[in-house]
Amino acid sequence: MANVTGKVVLITGAARGIGAGLAERLAARGAKVALVGLEAEEQRKVAERIGDAARSWEADVTDWDALEKATAGVVEHFGGIDIVIANAGIATTGFVRSIDREAFEKVLEVDLLGVWRTFRVTLPHVIERKGYLLAISSLAAITHAPGMANYAAAKAGVEAFCNSLRAEVAHLGVKVGVAHPTWIRTDLVESADAHPVFGKLRGGMPGFLGKTYPLDVALDHLEAGVLKRARTIHVPKWVLAMKLLRAFLPPIIELGSRTRIPAADRAAIEDIAARGSKAAAVTGHGGRAAIR
Repeated sequence: MANVTGKVVLITGAARGIGAGLAERLAARGAKVALVGLEAEEQRKVAERIGDAARSWEADVTDWDALEKATAGVVEHFGGIDIVIANAGIATTGFVRSIDREAFEKVLEVDLLGVWRTFRVTLPHVIERKGYLLAISSLAAITHAPGMANYAAAKAGVEAFCNSLRAEVAHLGVKVGVAHPTWIRTDLVESADAHPVFGKLRGGMPGFLGKTYPLDVALDHLEAGVLKRARTIHVPKWVLAMKLLRAFLPPIIELGSRTRIPAADRAAIEDIAARGSKAAAVTGHGGRAAIR
């Protein structure tokens, strides 16, 4: 287990949920944490809870200039960067044929290209300290459920991106990890669960695939993974089994969807007709901030 005492950890999407929780845990272990994201006021509250070891920078992970400016501020304030956790992510509620186009593409922009931009901007500093990059992917990278086409594509892309990057920077002393959390009780998940169509759809997922885990479960696994500079982090560990079986999952998901998706598809279109763009938009506070 690596010691993070005195290490500088930059975390995107750190206003709440996994990002804020990891910042608090790593700071408690002696790390200096740089919180980077759109929700400036919420991030400041997180930094204030942590104390002198934390500071917040407002930046959109889809904005090169903002990321460059924030990264320069982190380096100036803390002296460098040892660990980067690309956690910023949003999701939508909608099927491909009816979802708002801007909302659909914004997920790809934040969840996939946001990781690329975060790592590209911070990589020179991480190389200098032979540090660690961790991207938060998802179980959705492995199990491609209906209603999650953009999210699944983005998170699968994050996994593939990290696998390629890992081989590119190993000779420079940098380690690259990717995390696959299942459903975790965060603002993003709770907001999706409140949707009149897609909340019911997710609630009908069988057994452990639909189970929502407490935030602390994710933080336990992720904190341990950061300390180990882990290549992969599965939250919880059964997600690894899904990864090993992934070649068989698409036809199984398709079979299980046959009886449920037709009605949900009709309900989604009716919901859009009744509520407009609110019915098929991004979820949670972070998603709304990204769209703004």
